[in-house]
Amino acid sequence: MKMRLATTVAAAVLLAGVAQSADLYQPQPEPLMDAPEVTVQEATGWYLRGDVGYSFNKMRGAKYFQGGAADSEVDFASTHIKDSFLLGGGVGYQINNYLRTDVTFDYLTKSDFRGSTTGGCGVLPAGPCISDDRSSFRAYSLMANVYVDLGTYAYFTPYVGAGFGASYVKWDKLRNTSCEVGDPTSCDPTSEHGGKGKWRATGALMAGATIDVTCNLKADVGYRFRYIDAGDMFGFANSGGPGRDKGIYSHEARLGARYMFNNNCEAPVAYEPEPIVYK
Repeated sequence: MKMRLATTVAAAVLLAGVAQSADLYQPQPEPLMDAPEVTVQEATGWYLRGDVGYSFNKMRGAKYFQGGAADSEVDFASTHIKDSFLLGGGVGYQINNYLRTDVTFDYLTKSDFRGSTTGGCGVLPAGPCISDDRSSFRAYSLMANVYVDLGTYAYFTPYVGAGFGASYVKWDKLRNTSCEVGDPTSCDPTSEHGGKGKWRATGALMAGATIDVTCNLKADVGYRFRYIDAGDMFGFANSGGPGRDKGIYSHEARLGARYMFNNNCEAPVAYEPEPIVYK
């Protein structure tokens, strides 16, 4: 009898322990993962820009009207213009992350010209002569440009672009001295032709990269090919002229900066998940 009672008490204690363990166990709830939706903000707004650069200038050639009986347009025997610096500025608008446009005004500093022509001249005895022609020009360009940004990689955004507009090319007076080929000391007096100025059609192609300096300030390192159409160069003097150049093109290395207005500079708030609460 005592053995049966002890067995019954032990079984009751064991069942109570199992029931208490069952009451203590609670399944863990699923963690709350309500992460905020990630959105990409469009970079839009107005900007100002400034540029400096170096222009490797080339000339397609020049023509002039010969005076006297041979009053026809002939080519210069040789033409050469020197390189120059450029300064520029403009205002633009960032349409979205991939497209922007601006209007720019550039000043191409003085570029010296040297050329030569061949033919007869007034020296005695008359013989074949070659001329030494010297001048210089400056150019002012007003351009409308559009750029395609090719995506941002860390702090760098490569881009390509194109522009179209007009350039006012102002030639200084041309000084012309013709000397006999066989005797360079036998020369005509130096004559001066008045320089010409004219607005000309201009086109450009660009490529480069934008570098994020700060949220609002961006550096711009780029290359531009620019072509300026043909136009008047100098006037008539001493039975010679007028003359015109066949067009000017340049390869430009440029360094600039852009300042963005109304750019969203707020840093994104880091996501912090809510703590998991166990009940």
